Amino acid sequence: MSCLSPDLADLEHLAQQAGRILSEYYEKELWVDFKGEIDLVTEADRRSEAFLIEEISRRFPGHTIMAEEAGGRNDGECQWYIDPLDGTVNYAHGVPIFCVSLAYARAGQLELAAIYDPMRCELFSAARGRGAWLNGRRLRVSDETQLERTLLVTGFPYDTWHTPRNNFDNFAHLARMTQGVRRLGSAALDLCYVAAGRFDGYWELSLKPWDIAAGALICQEAGALVTRTDGAPDLLTEPTSILAANPVLHAKILAELITR
Repeated sequence: MSCLSPDLADLEHLAQQAGRILSEYYEKELWVDFKGEIDLVTEADRRSEAFLIEEISRRFPGHTIMAEEAGGRNDGECQWYIDPLDGTVNYAHGVPIFCVSLAYARAGQLELAAIYDPMRCELFSAARGRGAWLNGRRLRVSDETQLERTLLVTGFPYDTWHTPRNNFDNFAHLARMTQGVRRLGSAALDLCYVAAGRFDGYWELSLKPWDIAAGALICQEAGALVTRTDGAPDLLTEPTSILAANPVLHAKILAELITR
């Protein structure tokens, strides 16, 4: 059965509205719960996600939603991926590096994406085959191809205390080969910053589809090659991992990853 598709303006507007909710709660006394030893959820996460699910369900009935807190199914012809607050640990500590991330897929293919950083009023967005933008300005990834001249970004899993796939070996190895490796604490913004050329490349091992769906499309539309860390193209099947950079640099980073 066919379904009504959103347009890019729909995603941009929803992301900005949810971002306003995050701004309202930022640096205020929050209810905070622990999903894991270092995996937090706040009242702002819940409010942002509830708003997004309600609006999408009302405006696009029959669409499938996969969201960080509410869960959902990773199937259906018309599929949404929602991260209502990417960078929750930053947010809970008053660190202004976080965002709202929305992606829409049709028949398993990512079509539209919007990521909004309310602290910087930066709206990153993309439409398949039409490009990626930051506040209306066209984005393009870095064209750097020499690994020793790059600035990379990565992240670490919430079960880093226990998993052997904690990414520390890759971090130490690549930090010795580049101008540096940063850790911002928001996978969605990591990908946006690669799309904008602020970072030359990004990798991470243990993620969820809602963490990377929107950022992956934004990166691809800005000229990046985006794959799993083993080079496979399927980004949204768990367990999820990601590597994003221009095609030449992508191959060089891939060859250097110790744990994939």
